[in-house]
Amino acid sequence: MTKLSVNINKVATIRNARGGNIPDLIQVALDCERFGAHGITVHPRPDERHIRYNDVRELRKVVKTELNVEGYPSKEFMDLVLSVKPDQVTLVPDAPDAITSNAGWDTVKNAGFLKEIITDLKKAGIRPSIFIDTNPVNIFHAMQTGTQRIEYYTEPYALLFSTNQEAAILPFTEATKVALQCGLELNAGHDLNLQNLNFFFRRIAGLKEVSIGHALISDALYFGLENTIQMYLSKLMIQ
Repeated sequence: MTKLSVNINKVATIRNARGGNIPDLIQVALDCERFGAHGITVHPRPDERHIRYNDVRELRKVVKTELNVEGYPSKEFMDLVLSVKPDQVTLVPDAPDAITSNAGWDTVKNAGFLKEIITDLKKAGIRPSIFIDTNPVNIFHAMQTGTQRIEYYTEPYALLFSTNQEAAILPFTEATKVALQCGLELNAGHDLNLQNLNFFFRRIAGLKEVSIGHALISDALYFGLENTIQMYLSKLMIQ
């Protein structure tokens, strides 16, 4: 089964726009679980413009499915996750001022750095995942870091999907052959939505988890959160 992890960053963005606690981020996370989501994803950034570090601490107390924390492994980020111990940490090569994640790791250039970080995560009992593109060289060297999973950066797929589905998916199916040969488990995220998710799910063998935030929260404005989560879950089935 491919799991759906709901990224609730955008909920925090709305909350922070007015101060206070509306919408209640913790309640939204609990509702996502109650409505069928298999996990909650958050991506705290240094300026805390959406998810705050304390949100991660509070979420760890209540999330009963799987808590996935994404981010660049700065000292502050690593101090946070090693103390909170989420189920999974997804390492992302974001600059501090990045609006959103827009590239995967160069695992050749950053091999030593990533290996050290992943060793620390595994010692703490946290499953590591590396945000990555479809370059087979980066996938092979991801294996060398000791990571358990990689997460495909799927924006290139999403951009091409509406005009050429086969061309959009081909780099990912080819990359998957390499990843599985390397013994890596597969996650995916970035710009997956109701239109392109099922095709990706059907074509990527062994897909463990998708992390979806912007599209899902936007759809929830029209369809409601419970209905939207059910709609996304239906896309993770053979149709």
